[in-house]
Amino acid sequence: MTHILLVRHGQANSAARDEASYDRLSPLGREQARWLGAHLREGGERFAQAVSGTLNRQVETLEEMSVAEAAPVQDPRLNELEYFTMAQAFEAEHGVPMPIDRPAFLEHLPAMFAAWERGEIEGAPETFAAFEARIADMLAELSQGKSPVVAVTSGGVIGMALRVALRLDIRAFAHLCLSIENTSIHRLQVLPSGLALAQFNACPHLEPRERRTSRTHL
Repeated sequence: MTHILLVRHGQANSAARDEASYDRLSPLGREQARWLGAHLREGGERFAQAVSGTLNRQVETLEEMSVAEAAPVQDPRLNELEYFTMAQAFEAEHGVPMPIDRPAFLEHLPAMFAAWERGEIEGAPETFAAFEARIADMLAELSQGKSPVVAVTSGGVIGMALRVALRLDIRAFAHLCLSIENTSIHRLQVLPSGLALAQFNACPHLEPRERRTSRTHL
């Protein structure tokens, strides 16, 4: 059966406060990606098609995984929404400060996404509708391509992919994004009736006791 494996990139520069500084894998992020690749290979999974966004952290994660049977390709439709840029605009326009820690982030993201969907962030790099459309377009193309396919992307893209597949409202979409871990895997089956979620936020490569402290969200 045709399926798409969505993978979030490994841990990036979690201390960053802008897009450029964030876009590089940490040493742990590279290790997470290698562990995931080893897990998939040991399970006999190889991929006829491998794709990532064009962001460094996405490209490097796919390279470290080393699971592609064909040369990996890059597609900007898998690039993450520009969180830092949009958060700065949200603060400038609505007075909502950028979060300084994860508890604050958990409150900030749903509020910002709701304002984004309503068209209330004029400085957003792209509209909510445009982001949703590019992810839906990418999913449709992957569903028609060679299978199985692995696509390395980011948390916001994965959340939106599940919103499209499961017809989620904005609150559920935001909450999904908050839970997605680095190098987690999300499996979508391609059925005649559409996409079906078969696996969400799985991190089997990080379950051994000695790796449990290596699970990260940022």
